[in-house]
Amino acid sequence: MENLHKDRGYKDEFYPPMPTRFTKRIRTNFLVQVYNFFRLNYKIMKIVIKGHS
Repeated sequence: MENLHKDRGYKDEFYPPMPTRFTKRIRTNFLVQVYNFFRLNYKIMKIVIKGHS
């Protein structure tokens, strides 16, 4: 019983993978954020305009 308690939540497979340097750089890049902002707004506006016609 004690052995089961020790293994709980402390193995590497229970933690998410760490992002690479490239992934961190893309996520924090200002131009990528601006692009994603306008892309999302465009998608939302398409849905809104479709609903009003």
